[in-house]
Amino acid sequence: MTTERLRRLVEQAEGRYVFLWDSPFPLEMHEENRRRMETVADDCGADLAYSDFRERTADGLVNHPLTDCTLGSVRNDFDFGPLLLLRRSSALKALETMPELKWGALYELRLRLDRIIHIREYLYTAVRTDNRKSGEKQFDYVDPRNREVQLEMEEICTRHLKRIGAWLKPEFRSVPALGEALSASVVIPVRNRVRTVMDAVESALSQKCTFPYNVIVVDNHSTDGTTEALAAAAARDSRLVHIIPERDDLGIGGCWNLAVNDSRCGKIAVQLDSDDMYSGPDTLEKMVRPFAEEDCAMVVGSYTMTDFALNPIPPGLIDHKEWTEENGRNNALRINGLGAPRAFRADILREMGGLPDTSYGEDYAAGLRISREYRIGRVWESVYCCRRWEGNSDAALSIEKVNANNSYKDSLRTAEILARISLNDAAYTNS
Repeated sequence: MTTERLRRLVEQAEGRYVFLWDSPFPLEMHEENRRRMETVADDCGADLAYSDFRERTADGLVNHPLTDCTLGSVRNDFDFGPLLLLRRSSALKALETMPELKWGALYELRLRLDRIIHIREYLYTAVRTDNRKSGEKQFDYVDPRNREVQLEMEEICTRHLKRIGAWLKPEFRSVPALGEALSASVVIPVRNRVRTVMDAVESALSQKCTFPYNVIVVDNHSTDGTTEALAAAAARDSRLVHIIPERDDLGIGGCWNLAVNDSRCGKIAVQLDSDDMYSGPDTLEKMVRPFAEEDCAMVVGSYTMTDFALNPIPPGLIDHKEWTEENGRNNALRINGLGAPRAFRADILREMGGLPDTSYGEDYAAGLRISREYRIGRVWESVYCCRRWEGNSDAALSIEKVNANNSYKDSLRTAEILARISLNDAAYTNS
């Protein structure tokens, strides 16, 4: 939405509140529910209010719960549902100083509002307009066809971070010297991926590098034949390190920590998911070389979305080109992921205490923490095939699981924003 259109909608509205409806179908809302929304906004002094809702589908009505909008909910695709209630006076005041925007006016406005209230009641019904599964939706925000939109959203988020004192200057902490003996480990956590894991392993073992490397597969107690396949492969190739944890309660992050703390781990740890593949035999070389040539603690590559047979599928190449060197310490706060593959200085991961022991967002958490202090290097060409198939863990998630995942990442951003505000406050106090 443009700033001009949003300003016109707010100015033309009557009364204290403006209802914004984003759907091609009519709003289904009883009058008492409309009054309920306004009453809650009155009681809470809300500048913006939104509520859970129901979706009308071919199978009937389905509940669509939403999540709380917190300090860390700074991503531009936060789900408020199709109906927003705006306090007219607050919106008009914010619009007075808002820049002219082509797409992100509503995003800019809600970041400028002080009090946002989530009403955990199903107050209206909307016709479902997007019937895709979760795995088909999650990459919409990085579609290269939307690059101009992403650049504008990046500018909006940067302004917001500066307003709240969380923006960090492009001044990076130097990493310790690597030494002359460069080495790497490809880290693959896996559980029950017998159909795909050997493709990933063979992709890793086929790398042509100017430095020694191994492949560490942390097999998290698989029961589908994965363990036997890996054991046989490890017997054939000593570069494959097959680890079965003693513990049975580890998530993906815990498996990563086990690999990084293993004495056989190289100086650089490079990610490969058990159902993905490197795009060629030079991927590892391209991902590791920046550590030797640049002062960075992490390197993020670019990847191509493919089907199971490695045929490219929309949106194709994902390269996060809205990222810039100047804004590299802040960029990760707006997006829901950093790209792939991800490579880390193993010593810095250990110094930070490793990754959180979760099975979602663990790599994002590490990237946020690293970007607070260190430079992140980039590889802009596609070096990774992200295979989408029915067995992906995020292929068809329930709305409750999607909400839990998004809330977790918002909590990571909240903690990171608070840490950065404190860092800036300390720098100001000591200046």
